[in-house]
Amino acid sequence: MGDGFRSFCWIGFSWILILCIHQVQLSEPQSDGSCDFFKGSWVFDETYPLYNTSDCPFIEQEFDCQANGRPDKLYLKYRWKPSDCMLPRFNGEDFLRKLKGKKILFIGDSLSLNQWQSLTCMLHAAVPQSNYTINRKGDFSTFSFPDYEVSLMLSRNAFLVDLVKEKKGTVLKLDSIENGKSWKGYDLLIFNTWHWWLHKGRKQPWDFIESRGKVRKDMDRLVAFREGLTTWSEWVDSNVNTTTTQVFLQGISPTHFNGKEWNETKSTTCRGQTTPATDSTYEGGSPPAVAVVKEVLKNMSTPVILLDVTRLSQLRRDGHPSIYTGLKGNDCSHWCLAGVPDTWNQLLYAILTTGETS
Repeated sequence: MGDGFRSFCWIGFSWILILCIHQVQLSEPQSDGSCDFFKGSWVFDETYPLYNTSDCPFIEQEFDCQANGRPDKLYLKYRWKPSDCMLPRFNGEDFLRKLKGKKILFIGDSLSLNQWQSLTCMLHAAVPQSNYTINRKGDFSTFSFPDYEVSLMLSRNAFLVDLVKEKKGTVLKLDSIENGKSWKGYDLLIFNTWHWWLHKGRKQPWDFIESRGKVRKDMDRLVAFREGLTTWSEWVDSNVNTTTTQVFLQGISPTHFNGKEWNETKSTTCRGQTTPATDSTYEGGSPPAVAVVKEVLKNMSTPVILLDVTRLSQLRRDGHPSIYTGLKGNDCSHWCLAGVPDTWNQLLYAILTTGETS
């Protein structure tokens, strides 16, 4: 056999081997414990978004940026790509099949609403012919897929701990969590709290704050947050049976009101932003609440999975409704849908289906 023919065969075999290795890398995410889904970058993907809000008839008006007149669409075309592995593409029908018969409860503020609303739209888009029911009563919403026996509930609760109306006024009780009684009996609990801990003036929903039997007009908000989250963690440790219930905590969702965080002027906000920032341009560190969250979770006896979305969301200065909410103001706190919360739910799906938690 000639040297030329042997060389040709070796080159052909090499290319086949490379293609096979490449296909293996693309087909499945790593699941050997080495993959961190939360470290990576945003990449342009023409196949995104995962759904059109025009096909989601129950979407909240404030999140539907396209319907509210946002002229650009590039923000819809970004996909989160982990550095060391593949993030499985969201499969809504698979999600519903795997969670058949399950009840999922989101508990938190309007960022929980943002994520819950995102997941309902993603699932409806995946099975558009399936029946669904939606019911809202006060601060509690229920979205169900009877064909799959899956229910997604939302309980609006900004602090997780109790907010009680008394004769002297409304009191935020850092060491009381009586409302936790309504969180029992669910298969998945997804908690969130932070943004309301910073509100002052007319946006502050309480008149007094109670801590360890002492009532005062105010206190350091980060200290209050730590105490409240510790009370929540003690409730989880005492009340959650991990053989029947899995617990998640939605990480701290960042705001984009200060352009200095991504090397622009302080007066620059999310308004007019059309592309993500990068790690090299976004120099703003983690919000201080992130360290508190990780500290509290570390001291818990119950395993709670952190959806550590802070950094990947920080890069999405372009993802907020801004002036396209249908309301007055410049909203750099919540997120457009379709948009960033879809990725939070894609990460939730990846963790549930692969078992990766870090």
